[in-house]
Amino acid sequence: MEFTAAQIAGFLKGTVEGDPEIKVSNLSKIDDGKPGTLTFLANPKYTPFVYTTEASVIVVNSDFAATQPFTGTVIRVADAYSAFATLLEMFDQSKSILTGISAQASIASTARLGENVSVGEFTVIGKNVVIGKNSVIHSQVYIGDNVTIGDHFLVYPGVRIYRDCVIGARCTLHSGVVVGSDGFGFAPVSGNNYQKIPQLGNVILEDNVEIGANTTIDRATLGSTIIRNGVKLDNLIQVGHNAEIGENTVIAAQTGISGSTKIGKNCMIGGQVGIVGHITIADNVKIGAGSGVEASITQEGAMMLGAPAIEINKARRNFIHWRNLDEIVRKVYSIEKLLKKQHE
Repeated sequence: MEFTAAQIAGFLKGTVEGDPEIKVSNLSKIDDGKPGTLTFLANPKYTPFVYTTEASVIVVNSDFAATQPFTGTVIRVADAYSAFATLLEMFDQSKSILTGISAQASIASTARLGENVSVGEFTVIGKNVVIGKNSVIHSQVYIGDNVTIGDHFLVYPGVRIYRDCVIGARCTLHSGVVVGSDGFGFAPVSGNNYQKIPQLGNVILEDNVEIGANTTIDRATLGSTIIRNGVKLDNLIQVGHNAEIGENTVIAAQTGISGSTKIGKNCMIGGQVGIVGHITIADNVKIGAGSGVEASITQEGAMMLGAPAIEINKARRNFIHWRNLDEIVRKVYSIEKLLKKQHE
């Protein structure tokens, strides 16, 4: 789909400098712009590319001042970065999407689908499932019995949602996501064997949750594993049974959250963080990538780093000492030898 610079400026509430009728049909990076595309400048270090890019339209901040002439069409907006995010969404929505219900889908007679729900090939929807209006369910998705899903649900191919789970409105699940698999519950018995503990609870995803590819969220032993409103989970994250993640918390890839841990709202957790079970993390906490959290973090707004995770400034100082550890050890040995000679 094509858009003119004037249409885009109207959508972004910006102003056009240049040709308002020039058309674009795709987006590009400013350092790799092609004719017929739209790009943006938000990071000052990319400013030189404004004068060399071949992109037809450039979105810039309203205070951008050119230092040399160029011929491109410019759209000035209050915040180029957020404007470009809005444009990404607009272009994404303009692409063709799945419509209708495939004859190759298997939908239980007791399932209830809202208006304008689309279902792809080889998707299975179980008994008593409820799916809200304007939802898009791609191919090879499994939705188990008694699952309830809100409006504007988007789920990509290969997602598995086990029985009895509850998903709110405007949630997005990417390929390979598993919601509601059994929690890791095994009781040791005689002979170094383990008895499986039945996992009878479910998973609740509240509204506006997005879950990245191949992330798994275990069902609760009893009660619910809960992902609160606005949470964003990256790819390859494991959320253990009975865990709770507070609203608007974001977590990067390969993080593992053990069972019954409660994470507060507005937290930011980096990649490859390991969090033990049965602890509490306060609101607005930030945890650096690669950290290991072994105890509750009770201070709201704390910034933690390291394994075990400690206050970030202390962790950085410790890292400096660790980096110089070999030299420090040699000095200690030298002092020991000197002291030994003095006492001989």
